[in-house]
Amino acid sequence: MKLLLDTHTLLALIGSNAASVPRAPATLMLDVGNEHHFSAASLWEIAIKCRLSKLKLTHELGALPELLDGLGVRIVAIDQRHALTPVEPEPMTRDPFDRMLLAQCRVEGLRLLTIDRALVTHPLAAKG
Repeated sequence: MKLLLDTHTLLALIGSNAASVPRAPATLMLDVGNEHHFSAASLWEIAIKCRLSKLKLTHELGALPELLDGLGVRIVAIDQRHALTPVEPEPMTRDPFDRMLLAQCRVEGLRLLTIDRALVTHPLAAKG
């Protein structure tokens, strides 16, 4: 399965709270048979939160792309198709980062791996 890890899921994977990820998403996340992707939108969100002191990382911010590469996680750039694709059905969140992740899933044929209650029931979310 081709998965797009959301911000919370990746932070749990690279941080000290991986045990907090529920079993089904954790199984999908750790399955080497799955392709793992991460959005440039999520990197942007992490950078904003770090600069506003709303998030502390265990790694240097600038080291994230290399860390992701080392974990076999591919970064998905944002392009015009992602920006213009409507997300149907409308998600239960108005967060623009979440909407971008869902649009990228639609365009790229990915499933969103998330633990976010507002997104886990969306048809584009991965089911464990």
